[in-house]
Amino acid sequence: MRISAPLACLCLLLSSGCGRMREPQRTQPERTPQRIVSLSPSATEILHGVGAFGRVVAVSNYCTYPPEVARLPRVGNWLNANLEQLAALKADLVIMNDAQSHFLSNQLDALGVRTLVVPSQTLEEAFSAIGAIGRAVGNEREAAELERATRASVEAIRARTRGLERPGVLCVVDRVPGTLRDLYTATEGSFITELIDVAGGQSVAPRAGTSYGKISKEALLVVDPDIIIDMVQGSKGRLGEDPRRVWQELAEIRAVRAGRVYSLDEMWLLHPSQFVARTARRFAEIIHPEVFGHGGRS
Repeated sequence: MRISAPLACLCLLLSSGCGRMREPQRTQPERTPQRIVSLSPSATEILHGVGAFGRVVAVSNYCTYPPEVARLPRVGNWLNANLEQLAALKADLVIMNDAQSHFLSNQLDALGVRTLVVPSQTLEEAFSAIGAIGRAVGNEREAAELERATRASVEAIRARTRGLERPGVLCVVDRVPGTLRDLYTATEGSFITELIDVAGGQSVAPRAGTSYGKISKEALLVVDPDIIIDMVQGSKGRLGEDPRRVWQELAEIRAVRAGRVYSLDEMWLLHPSQFVARTARRFAEIIHPEVFGHGGRS
């Protein structure tokens, strides 16, 4: 079974703490971290948002924001890290999300590195992660303001969609590029599904027992969504796929017939950071263009 590394973390059914700090036994007082390593794109985004990015000395292979990450060392992917490189960086705080902690925490503890594990599954946990990171890096005031502003932006969108008709929406987060094989969708329990609700839609993805689940083409025909949001990160440019052509394989689906399949390829749309407000807005533009304008590519 093929599944992308970012989705592998999203799919894991793991416990979510509200900012669990793990650190080895120490006798000296805890100090404000000055050399921070982020192993999660959402954590890197939050560090920038709370004004602590200047102390970040390395990031994960998947971090793309802010643009300044291009100048920083890369220390690994979602499920493993270069321990030798981490030791050489002399980090005093490593931040990761809950989906990664079962793979990385013991290795980092063996290095004697202080770590912060932040929640990442639900919308409320995305808000909580902002506060947890702010407290860990000594930027509590900035984090409180960022969390407040993010909540307010999300709730403003929710208020504008209240009372509107709720079309059925299916959000595809992974598939084999160029095909409709190995389709994975956001399901109940994910912040993506919550944002669909905020944006005035109704998720039609079958329950999966986790926040993200595989769906067959036969099941897709049964749920028959009004709108499909396709967030697959396929090849770009002349050799890239044409999502409209790909979805013609299931031309009988209501969303395909109506031309309401929207291709979104920005990675931050899948990140539980302050960017959830931007994702909610993008979804609202797609689901209710009559209120928000048209923000997707069909």
